[in-house]
Amino acid sequence: FSDDLEFISLSGKRNKSGRNRIVPVSPYIRESLRPGRRTDNIFTATEEPYNACFFKTLWSRYKKQSKLLEANQTLYSFRHTGAIEVYKKTKDIAVVQQVMGHATMQVTLGYLRNLEVPVLRVEDMPKVNVQ
Repeated sequence: FSDDLEFISLSGKRNKSGRNRIVPVSPYIRESLRPGRRTDNIFTATEEPYNACFFKTLWSRYKKQSKLLEANQTLYSFRHTGAIEVYKKTKDIAVVQQVMGHATMQVTLGYLRNLEVPVLRVEDMPKVNVQ
């Protein structure tokens, strides 16, 4: 994290693209982060990282307790929701691509495939002067 907790640096070794990324941290997440030692893991609050099954176990427990989730829903499902919410807020596919860390626009468009795109109207077309 940056000193002010506004950005997090994601190592290319830990993400699918293999590229290092710097991502903004939402204000509500920043409020949840304690200004503790920079070496602390944000999920375990210690210098020790979580084990490989940490999120899988936590997710399985939550799914059993929650009445909001469907049986086939995964943590990864929320990436699609996040992409759609960023698009609804910004109406800018390039911003969605950057937020999601996609190398190509095609991948981003795949995430937005379920969006209802407004129908193009004649009034939206540019006027062309023919001489």
